[in-house]
Amino acid sequence: MPVQPWFPPSPVDRLESVKVALLTGSLGALVGALISVLHRIPMMGWQLSLASTLSGLAGNIFIVTVAIAALSTSLFGITYRYAIRQDPNPQIKIGVVLAFTLVRGLTLIDAAVIVHWHSWPLILISCSESLLLFGLTAAGLELALNLGWVHWLGAERS
Repeated sequence: MPVQPWFPPSPVDRLESVKVALLTGSLGALVGALISVLHRIPMMGWQLSLASTLSGLAGNIFIVTVAIAALSTSLFGITYRYAIRQDPNPQIKIGVVLAFTLVRGLTLIDAAVIVHWHSWPLILISCSESLLLFGLTAAGLELALNLGWVHWLGAERS
C-alpha cells in the first residue's frame, strides 16, 4: 500500500471511525469483563464470582471496570486505525498495542503502589492484562478490516 498524503476526514471516514469505536469498545468490554471475573475466581469460585458481578459494591466495581475497558479500547481502535492508515506494517501495529498497554498497565501500577508496595508481581499482571486487552482488540479489528466490515481510513481515495 503506497503512502498517501493526509486527507481531512470525510463523512465516510467518520462513519468508519464510529464503527471501529463500537466494534473495539464491544470487544474490550467483553475481554475486560472476562478478566474481571477471572480475578475473582481464585478467591470465591465460579459461582460466587459470577454472582458478585451483579450485586452490591462488587457489581458497581465490575460495571465501572467494564465501562473503562470499553472506553479505552474504543479510543485504542480509532487510534490504531489512524496509525496504520498510511503504513500498515507490523512494527506500527505492535507499537500502538504496546503504547496503549504501557499507559494502561503502568497507570494501574501507579494507583496500586499507593495501596501496596510490593509492585513487581503487580507490574507483570497489570501489563499482561493490558496486553491481553489491547492485543485481542487489535486482532478483532484486524479481522474486521480484512473481512471488510470496517475500512481503512482513506480507502476510497486510493
